[in-house]
Amino acid sequence: MMRALIVVDVQNDFCEGGSLAVAGGAAVAAAVSEQARSGEYAAVVATRDFHIDPGDHFSETPDFVHSWPVHCVADTPGASFHPALDVARIEAVFDKGQFTAAYSGFQGAEPGHVALREWLHHKGIDAVDVVGIATDYCVRATALDALGAGLRTRLLPDLCAGVAPESTARTLKEMREVGVILA
Repeated sequence: MMRALIVVDVQNDFCEGGSLAVAGGAAVAAAVSEQARSGEYAAVVATRDFHIDPGDHFSETPDFVHSWPVHCVADTPGASFHPALDVARIEAVFDKGQFTAAYSGFQGAEPGHVALREWLHHKGIDAVDVVGIATDYCVRATALDALGAGLRTRLLPDLCAGVAPESTARTLKEMREVGVILA
C-alpha cells in the first residue's frame, strides 16, 4: 500500500490571529509537522485556500455556512502556511477556490494545473491520511472526495481542528458511517 498525507489548509487565516481563526489551528500545524516527518508516507501534499475573486463566498454579513469573511486572499500573509507547519516534506501544493467557493482539496490544482486526484494516481498512491483545518468543512470535503476517488481514506482527528464541537462531532460520525477510517 502506498499512503500519502494530505495536509488541508493549515494557513495563517485559519489559525489563531487569522481572519477566520479556528481554535487549535496553531497546535495542529505543529502536530502535523511531526506526522509528516514520521517517514510513513510515500508522499506529503498540502491544499491551500487561495482566493482571488471567489464571488459570494466572501460577504460583509457572512452566514458562516455558504459565505464567510474575507480570508486566504492569494499572495497575502493570511493565505501563507502557518509558520509552525514544516513545509520541507511537502511535495506539491494544490490551490483551490480562486474564483469560486471550494472546500475539497480535490477541487484544487498545483501550479502545473495537475489536479490532486491525478497527481496521487500518477504517484501510485492508493491510501491517504487526511489532516488539517477545519474538520467540519475542508477536511470533511477532502476526505469524502478521497473516498469517492477510491482511495483508502483515514482521518486523523487529533491532527485536525474543527470550527464547532457540534458540527465536528457530526462530521466524525458521518465519516465513520461512509467508510472513512478514524485513527
